[in-house]
Amino acid sequence: MPCGDPIAIKLDPATYAHDRRLRAEAGITPKTLNNELGYIRAVFNELRGLGQIDYANPLELMKLYKIEERELSWLTQEQIVDLLTAIREGCENPHVEPIVLLCLATGARWSEAQGLAPSRLRNGAVTYSKTKSSKVRTVPIQPELEAFIRDHWKRHGQFTGAITSFRRALSRSGIVLPKGQASHALRHTFASHFMQKGGNILTLQKILGHSSLAMTMRYAHLAPEHLAEAVKLNPLAAVTLSGQLLPLKTQNP
Repeated sequence: MPCGDPIAIKLDPATYAHDRRLRAEAGITPKTLNNELGYIRAVFNELRGLGQIDYANPLELMKLYKIEERELSWLTQEQIVDLLTAIREGCENPHVEPIVLLCLATGARWSEAQGLAPSRLRNGAVTYSKTKSSKVRTVPIQPELEAFIRDHWKRHGQFTGAITSFRRALSRSGIVLPKGQASHALRHTFASHFMQKGGNILTLQKILGHSSLAMTMRYAHLAPEHLAEAVKLNPLAAVTLSGQLLPLKTQNP
């Protein structure tokens, strides 16, 4: 517990801010510190809602650390083929391939796909219930994929832990991803390809189960119309389209 586990009523913003700064200097990441602040705020709010305390949340006005947004890594079509080849040729765990295919086909998180129960696959659609946002969402899949997964379950049973085997296959494929984005890159790959092929941003939000559109908007820049606007609306567009853009002349000193 930050601040040395103080009595709740004695926790004040200045003490918390000082402790947070020391922990940041010690190497605790801004994301972790922001998560902790959110948890502590939630505790105070819950206690007040239950009538257990009668004072205001002492950390209500504390600001979160600003976190620089990381570039989302996603796989190209060629890399997807390379990854699936590495899985099929060298994975000792039979569950890796169907889990990867589900992530790529539905934008699921690894844990959601791995935890899929047979009763959640029916009528050409997958339903994820135990999700990060606690929202139930249903995503259609190709008939061939449904048949493949059902046949897999008959031969190997329900999915079990396969993330370690997946990471080994990823390493064998030669694909290099930023730290911490290994399995999540599959989800980013679904979203990126969805937008590049003209998908609707609101539909993508529902498929991914994002609680806010702001989270989904990270992928909006990949939409074809967005990329086309970069060509049409840049300051050189008018002269370029009218054939007036001339090569720059080198001036003599």
